[in-house]
Amino acid sequence: MPLFFPHQQPSFVRSRYKPDLIKGDMDSIRREVLDYYATLGTKIIDESQDQDTTDLHKCVAYIRDFTPIVDKSSQLCILVAGALGGRFDHEIGNINVLCRFSNTRIILLSDDCLIHLLPKNHSHKIFIQSSVEGPHCGLVPIGMPSGSTTTTGLRWDLNNTEMRFGGLVSTSNIVKEDIVTVQSDTDLLWTVSIKKL
Repeated sequence: MPLFFPHQQPSFVRSRYKPDLIKGDMDSIRREVLDYYATLGTKIIDESQDQDTTDLHKCVAYIRDFTPIVDKSSQLCILVAGALGGRFDHEIGNINVLCRFSNTRIILLSDDCLIHLLPKNHSHKIFIQSSVEGPHCGLVPIGMPSGSTTTTGLRWDLNNTEMRFGGLVSTSNIVKEDIVTVQSDTDLLWTVSIKKL
């Protein structure tokens, strides 16, 4: 966080923007960082005994279980900063979380792109914020091939197009309109570039 506020004292920024909760298997956090936030009142949940789920999975499950929203599947949106750009196996693990919690809108954000899941058999309308998003985008079938995907609003729209690994995957496409629509018979990953501010 101090990097976002270079003209403020790092200690002030850390105490002002402290997490409510730190949850995970605690294998990648330094003990002094954990102790620092614990003294500021951050709740610590050590789940080092659970090696079958990722830290992101643990956190998303916690948010879903303890967010007081009546219809969580349609109203809850989780933004995950720093979810991309590191080790490839971690990135794939984060993408797997999108699939494991397909009824919750989760956006993975990095310095240069964002990714979220478009669940199958829905008509998706994506509103493009052209001042910060695009123009590059992609649609990637995840889990199984797509027998039929149709889009509007892209330079190279898909029209009842089959996509699969080892065949066509819609990468390096271009956003052409302010609204992109997507209809597919399988789950797709939507990715769009983020402009440098």
